[in-house]
Amino acid sequence: MQALFGMIAPTTAIIVLVLALIIFGPGKLPELGKAIGGGIKEFRSASDGGKEESGKKNEAS
Repeated sequence: MQALFGMIAPTTAIIVLVLALIIFGPGKLPELGKAIGGGIKEFRSASDGGKEESGKKNEAS
């Protein structure tokens, strides 16, 4: 979480969170967080899988 907020200012993060609360409401925020977290996890695993596959191709050559 720290890496994500390391790129933006704390005040910007607070403004974004408040806007998300206003737009989506408190009931939808946990669902939205799970969906975003799942997407990030899937992206990371896909990008790591690509690195592993390219390493295997280099070893086979």
